[in-house]
Amino acid sequence: MKYKITVISDTHTKHKEITKDLPGGDILLHSGDISSRGYLAEIKDFCEWYASLEDYTHKIFIAGNHDWGFIDSAEYIKELLEMYPDITYLQDDFAYIVGDDYKTPLKIYGSPWQPRFYDWAFNADRGEDIKQHWDKIPDDTDILLTHGPAHGFLDKVHGKGPNLGCEELTKAIGRVNPKIHLCGHIHSANGYTKYNDIHFFNASVLNESYLYTYTPNYYRDWE
Repeated sequence: MKYKITVISDTHTKHKEITKDLPGGDILLHSGDISSRGYLAEIKDFCEWYASLEDYTHKIFIAGNHDWGFIDSAEYIKELLEMYPDITYLQDDFAYIVGDDYKTPLKIYGSPWQPRFYDWAFNADRGEDIKQHWDKIPDDTDILLTHGPAHGFLDKVHGKGPNLGCEELTKAIGRVNPKIHLCGHIHSANGYTKYNDIHFFNASVLNESYLYTYTPNYYRDWE
């Protein structure tokens, strides 16, 4: 079965600006930074918007480094998410999506961690500290959502300068070999590339000045 998938990331409270550019389909994936600093009102507003998008059958998202509420108010967030059964939040966890033929389920795993970035949420030190999170990714993952990019893949500011992605994540992706890896975090690294039959997306929709710039046009039929 083929799935129609839209990928977005780093909306930073400006999610309603992109509504008109969402083409609809089977699955909508958001790779974190839904808020400015994880204020509960911002998270609630995002959840209301995400749940209201009727043109998608499945809507899945993870948190990012700005989304402090998922750490500081975890119990409240859990109760909030229970109010929106039509959306799925993943934090070091997975979800199955089963197509109409009941034969080709997709296993989608999401994790919000990234190499330490100032004093933001979901930081982990490079090396063994962050590797422990990537070790949890199941080998049979079809689609992997992380907030930060893998080292060497869509991880440069404005397409130049040093690679900012996670080396241990690159190794984990090599182990898991997912069909798709989706990230954000480095806004101006927005784009797509393919390597070893893995489709890599940096789906940030805002530029480095936090203006809506990159249309969520990564819309494909994946098998």
